[in-house]
Amino acid sequence: MTALTRWCLRRRIVVIVLWLAAFAGATAAAGVAGSAYSDHYDVPGTESGQAGALLERAFPDRSGDRDTIVWHTETGTVRAGAVQKDLQQTLDTIARLPGVASVHSPYGPQGAGQISQDGHTAYADLAFDAPAEDLDKAQVQRVVDTARAAAADGLQVELGGAGIAVTESSDAQLAELIGLGAAAVVLFLAFGSLAATLLPLVTAVVSVGTASAGITLLGHAMTVADFAPMLGMLIGLGVGIDYALFIVTRHRRGLKSGLTVQQAAERAVSVSGRAVVFAGATVCIALLGMLVLRLGFLNGVAIAASLTVVLTVAASVTLLPALLGVIGPRALSRRERRQLAADGPRPEPPAGFAAWWSGFVERHPKLLGAAAAVVMLILALPTLSLHLGTSDQGNNPATSTTRQAYDLLGEGFGPGSNGPLTLVGDLDGAKDRLAFDRLPDELRGTPGVAQVRGPEFDGSGSTGVITVVPDGSPQSRQTSDLVERLRADVLPKAGEGTSMRVHVGGVTASYDDFASVIVGKLPLFVGVVIGLGCVLLLLAFRSIGIPLKAAAMNIAAVASSFGIVVAIFQWGWGSELLGLGSAGPIEPFLPVIMVSVLFGLSMDYQVFLVSRMYEEWRLTGDNRRAVRVGLAETGRVINSAAVIMIAVFAAFVLSGDRIIAMFGIGLAAAVALDAFVLRTLLVPALMHLLGGANWWLPGWLERWLPRISIEPPAESCVGAGPGAEGVPPVPVAVPLAVPGARRGDEGLVRK
Repeated sequence: MTALTRWCLRRRIVVIVLWLAAFAGATAAAGVAGSAYSDHYDVPGTESGQAGALLERAFPDRSGDRDTIVWHTETGTVRAGAVQKDLQQTLDTIARLPGVASVHSPYGPQGAGQISQDGHTAYADLAFDAPAEDLDKAQVQRVVDTARAAAADGLQVELGGAGIAVTESSDAQLAELIGLGAAAVVLFLAFGSLAATLLPLVTAVVSVGTASAGITLLGHAMTVADFAPMLGMLIGLGVGIDYALFIVTRHRRGLKSGLTVQQAAERAVSVSGRAVVFAGATVCIALLGMLVLRLGFLNGVAIAASLTVVLTVAASVTLLPALLGVIGPRALSRRERRQLAADGPRPEPPAGFAAWWSGFVERHPKLLGAAAAVVMLILALPTLSLHLGTSDQGNNPATSTTRQAYDLLGEGFGPGSNGPLTLVGDLDGAKDRLAFDRLPDELRGTPGVAQVRGPEFDGSGSTGVITVVPDGSPQSRQTSDLVERLRADVLPKAGEGTSMRVHVGGVTASYDDFASVIVGKLPLFVGVVIGLGCVLLLLAFRSIGIPLKAAAMNIAAVASSFGIVVAIFQWGWGSELLGLGSAGPIEPFLPVIMVSVLFGLSMDYQVFLVSRMYEEWRLTGDNRRAVRVGLAETGRVINSAAVIMIAVFAAFVLSGDRIIAMFGIGLAAAVALDAFVLRTLLVPALMHLLGGANWWLPGWLERWLPRISIEPPAESCVGAGPGAEGVPPVPVAVPLAVPGARRGDEGLVRK
């Protein structure tokens, strides 16, 4: 690491140019290639996945996106002459617009079912010529503007569907700017130097920007979910700024102790850079744990997010040292430079609130530990009611046209009209077709079914489609029960004596299938992520207790943050006030991605906190001192890093995207709890209570484990030689038996 840092400092202009060239080249390539993200989260092999594949093969004309234009009259009916004339002209105009494949009017010969029984609501089926992710936003906006121009007093016109939602896409740029602005304020308060403040921001922006372009290109090689770029940006900005913060803080400390710019930078990257690489590795391992689920679009999310973390780590140990060399002593504020010139280097012992808090925790570990555990337990309670399911346009903000169209359809045609089930039959011969033709009559008598349309057959007659409108909304437990009833009872009975196979698809069916797959694989996934993380910590800190406590703390952080997500998004506590729409279920893939990200991020603070404690333990063999000094010296920087990460994550609530807002709130809550409750309260309290047992490792395991080190040996650090000009003597570590340690243990003492 020292050699790499020295090269980056010596060739700093080359390093900066290479990074800027990579950023510009990746951005240009992504601009030429365009995006190819997917918003289809189907799981191959499930019944809904089979229904979708069969439907796409037999009815390729349905591959385009289908949306609705809904209108509602307060007085009179939609059949009134003036209303019918104006809306039919509007529909004819829309049908001729670019990007529109077809418009099916309710005023046509087969449109009676598109007008509500009370005559106050009607809708037209709108089909675009491409899937939602491939639509041109300007063309869709023209459709929206044309339709809504027909509204008048007493006549409301709204549009809904995945294609229309393109016009309501989130504003990620605003969220990024707000997050970066908040981070800049915190960094300036911590450093007091404008140059030092800009370094973490520049490093994060260049690395995350390069990664974002790389994710765009990755979408052409594999399935990448449409929320992956914003998720990667959210994670990358948070960890990128934090990693740079840790290194710049160590660099500034070296400058204050009298080291030259090059010496301070080399020592900062040699010491804190190792911790950054280790922390980044834990984040990537947690993210890549999603690969064990073998779900196509989650594989893309895992690799995309990991790519972002890898580039932020690379920038932290290459681009950042180069920038440190460019700004020179300006990493310190003017006041700090004047003070250093006047008084010379002086030790900077822990002081202020961090030192006081560290001593306070040492004096009251039982009381504070119990209080922290109670807080985490209370916040985790809502997690027990976690309901995984579809979050649709009924959860959009109340002012959006998609939400209003959803509500109008539900009021006029029943809640199930917003998420009908699709029954796709695989038919072989006349006997199967006859059985499928009789199926609608049996379905109409099934509890939970409001309406049945069809059947329709493809040209060969080998595939049939029936549309079932449930009594309940797509999100309701009632609709999920209907899916189970159809699959387990109604359809098997209807197919007795035939070879007919009918698959149930649709929004609710696909999300239920997805949720069941996720829940079934979640124990394996969590076990793999926790197991790999514990192995890394075991190798780094050579202790059984440290990895076990880390696993317990990470699970506590995940459970409590999920409790907050459930309270806001599922229970609806403040979701409308935040502009996040109404209450609804939690996305099925959210637990997997949240567990990966939260486990990785919480490991960061564990590494930075415990590595300093471990260093002090090896020097003194005194657990109380190790915990007290470790918390006092790292508490401030951990809290500053947490505030930055919280600001970046919370800013993404303003993106307007419900899924990204879930990630933002969940991650911000987890980081806040992790930094201010777990790492600075519960973890040190437990370590005080456990004493020397924190560092216990069986002798046979000690001999078997390979040795890795987060902190480099003292003698390997630049300027470590006692008596070097302008450099204060650095403690030399020599072996010393620690009183009370088991036979064969070695501690370290300052000499």
